[in-house]
Amino acid sequence: MTVTQHNVDDAEISRFEALASRWWDPAGDFRPLHEINPLRLDYIRQRATLKDSSVLDIGCGGGILAESMAVNGARVTGIDMAEGTLAVARLHQAESGTNVDYHKTTAESFASEHANDFDVVTCLEMLEHVPEPMKVVASCAELVRPGGDVFISTINRNPKSFLFAIVGAEYLLRLLPAGTHQYEKFIRPSELEAWARHAGLELRGSIGLHYNPLTREYSLGDNLDVNYLMHFRRPDDG
Repeated sequence: MTVTQHNVDDAEISRFEALASRWWDPAGDFRPLHEINPLRLDYIRQRATLKDSSVLDIGCGGGILAESMAVNGARVTGIDMAEGTLAVARLHQAESGTNVDYHKTTAESFASEHANDFDVVTCLEMLEHVPEPMKVVASCAELVRPGGDVFISTINRNPKSFLFAIVGAEYLLRLLPAGTHQYEKFIRPSELEAWARHAGLELRGSIGLHYNPLTREYSLGDNLDVNYLMHFRRPDDG
């Protein structure tokens, strides 16, 4: 039985805990995260200032994005609910010499103590793993300062995404461990935009993430049918 508490799916946490030791293997189970990280990082850098900015990475996992933003001069905090994964993140940053402040907590709990604290908030490949993703979006809006930027990525919900993100990625191409995703937890762009708008965020841009199985390369493009990334901004109170 799946147990949920504080907007956490214990089965999902256990799944990532079991894979924690493989997080930083660029040829292992998390190879896609390593390969798409430069694309996502560039998209964020083009739309927000990282240097000397306070940045929060929600669902930071083993710290792939968090470390890369720290290398770009950001003061980064990473939060996650998988203790084993956070342990790997802390160990790797000790080896890499980066500086990320990691905490085991939920976005909702962290927002109750750190409202308006961050210039940039990122939440990538995380919403499809929680029971109530709209609450995480609302927390993103609380955590970012007025005028700050929020970046959220997830997977669209349609027959094409089922074919590509589950059948293709997990079972045919084996890009991800089988069972990584559940189709019913996928989120349409219109749903994500509506939750963000309700939380007081304005959509500033969106882009799709595409994989070519022939060249084995990832790229960004206009099509949002499968994986997509959205940029929101909290309006400046002034």
